[in-house]
Amino acid sequence: MSIPVVTVGQAREDVVGGLERLHGPVTVVRRCTELTELLAACQSGLARAAVVADGCEGLTASLVDRLGAVGVAIIALTDDADEAARLRGIGVASALTGVESAALAGRIAEAVAQLTGTARDATFGSGLGETSAALRQRPADHADVPPASGAGKIIAVWGPAGSPGRTFVAANIAGELAADGKSVLLVDADSYGASIAAVLGLLDESAGIAQACRLADQGLLDADALLKVATPVTTKLGTFRVLTGITRADRWTELRAAALSLVLERAKEIADVVVVDTGFCLEADEELSFDTMAPRRNAATLRTLELADTVYAVGPPIRWGSRLVRGLAELELAVPQVSPVVVMNKVRAAAVGRSRNAS
Repeated sequence: MSIPVVTVGQAREDVVGGLERLHGPVTVVRRCTELTELLAACQSGLARAAVVADGCEGLTASLVDRLGAVGVAIIALTDDADEAARLRGIGVASALTGVESAALAGRIAEAVAQLTGTARDATFGSGLGETSAALRQRPADHADVPPASGAGKIIAVWGPAGSPGRTFVAANIAGELAADGKSVLLVDADSYGASIAAVLGLLDESAGIAQACRLADQGLLDADALLKVATPVTTKLGTFRVLTGITRADRWTELRAAALSLVLERAKEIADVVVVDTGFCLEADEELSFDTMAPRRNAATLRTLELADTVYAVGPPIRWGSRLVRGLAELELAVPQVSPVVVMNKVRAAAVGRSRNAS
């Protein structure tokens, strides 16, 4: 069965003509003039693949994620090796602009089969950038962070609404791991009330997580770029890096799931442990909006929980504990694969017993 394809770009006539003369593996169903038209055509269910013959610099991880969500594979034509590498980083197949029509048809069929025949990589998936002044960079000799092994783990710290000290717990986990000689990156991914910077006393007017997501969305985030936007924090026992959160709650649209996934993947390359302070809300955003392709405010929290190796669920004790009980039930429904480690915070010393250990 022929694969319906839409194309975009000034060079589309040659591409379209060559594909149409094959009379078989692919069928061009629409020739678009710009990416926005192509996106609209794909979201309508018109095509299974999109060929970007010109203007591939406009492709971002978020756009690729949106097209992948409706089952559309993307093939971009470029002769620039650096651009091809950037495109591979955001999940786009590429070919040379002078590719033969039969070879291009084969690449299209391969990309579609890869998208529909196997589960997509966790870097892109079910989920779904203004930055302020540049982060102040400390000299390298002051950023005495231990080297990473390149195979880091993700720890997510979550709690339902009203959970006391979630951010404080995340910061202390990062500090203790750093004191133990681990290379640690602390990430503030709370899209409602980011407060890592305040807890650590960082006078930071720039959102490190937003900068990293913007670079990831453009396919420009590598380990070196992530190190530049992460702020070193030194304690008496060790040093760790921090990606500070958004400076205003209305900037939550900068924390898109596809971009954040890339940030966390890169973070595992520069840190042994990535500690993420998440938001509290687990509602599926499509229940709150008729536009299923719009940015999702809770996508950052849900995607982090999906990718985490360990999830700590922080909650209050005694009479307020019912919040945590309900929250754990909601967590199981939202992210079934998660088996959280429950942390009861603000417990009275007397409740622990006489043989308690100091904490």
